[in-house]
Formats: sequence, structure tokens, C-alpha cells
Amino acid sequence: MKISEDLQKLIPFGYLFLVVMGILKESVLFYQLGINILKYSTIMDILISPIATLTTHPITFLTTASVFVTCYYLPSILYKYDHNKWVRKIFELKQTKIDLPEIEIKKYYFAISIKSLAIGLLSIYLGYGSAEGFFISKKIKTDQLKYDYTLNYNSGETEQIFLVSTNSVYYFYLAKGNKAIKIAPIAAIKNMEITKNRMFK
Repeated sequence: MKISEDLQKLIPFGYLFLVVMGILKESVLFYQLGINILKYSTIMDILISPIATLTTHPITFLTTASVFVTCYYLPSILYKYDHNKWVRKIFELKQTKIDLPEIEIKKYYFAISIKSLAIGLLSIYLGYGSAEGFFISKKIKTDQLKYDYTLNYNSGETEQIFLVSTNSVYYFYLAKGNKAIKIAPIAAIKNMEITKNRMFK
């Protein structure tokens, strides 16, 4: 069996893993804000959550892309440098190319690459969710929020807000002068204005 065939079989499981990582990131983030996000999420929100996370910030996208690229070339790197003690120690190599036939050792290195990719993605998503939730909760407690958005309701009322997050059904935000997190259905909102856009400063 060729490595490419193994990779094709892993793609569906890979996407499922990303979906789980997206759920984990959102759950960890909103847990620190006292919200069970799964109660307010649709199936579509869950399915697109890993992609939405990657496109949130260029640094997140570049970091994730670098992890994918590194793990893609990792089998070749291990095959070339598996005799180095530090390589064997970092990746816990139990076998090398002198211990098994070439095709078997390549599969062995491929499995290590997949394991490294899973650990890397887990670190990114869990770290992102933990850090974002921590900093938002800290800003709420210390009253350091920047109210960069204005919500215009269908009723004609408006509120200056700090936007925590959105999904396909709800806005999660804090109104100026109020530390309570509000959850408003999108249907109740006429539009949202970005009053302080940092990209135009």
C-alpha cells in the first residue's frame, strides 16, 4: 500500500479531527465566560468552526499552515536524520531505516508525522481557545474593553458594544457600561456598524 493511499483514507478522519478541535476551542473559550456554546450552536456552526478559527487571524493561519508543511516533510526528514540522537529523542523513534524494509520504515515515519500533526493542531486550537477566553474574561473584570461596534436593532434602538463572537444564530457581546454578556438572536439585529476599525487607522 502506498503512503498516498493511506493519506487519502485519513482525509475524512482528519476533517473530523479538525471539527472536534474547533468544538474544543469554542468550548474552552466560552466556558471561561460562563457560556455553554454548544447550546447556542447549529450543526453548520460546528462544521465550519475549524475553518473559522484558521481565518480569524493571519498568525493563526500561518502557524497552522507551517505545522501542516512541517509534518508533510517530516517523514523525509526523519528518514534522512534518524541516526541523530536528538532526532530519535524528540520523536521517540524506536526503529530506523536499518531495522525494517524501506516501505515499512516509511510507513512508520508517516505514522509519526500524523501523530505530530495531531499534537500540533491540538496545541494550536486548545491554546487559542484558552488564551482568548482568558484575555476576554480579564478585560471584563478589569473594565478594559474597547467598544468598537454599534448594534442597530430592528426596534430602532442602538447599543455600543464589545463583540465577543458570533455564529449563524446569535451575537455574543457586552454593552457599554454593563459587564453582563448578552446573547441576541441575529433576527433581532438590523445591522452592525464597525465604529472603530483598526485597519483604517
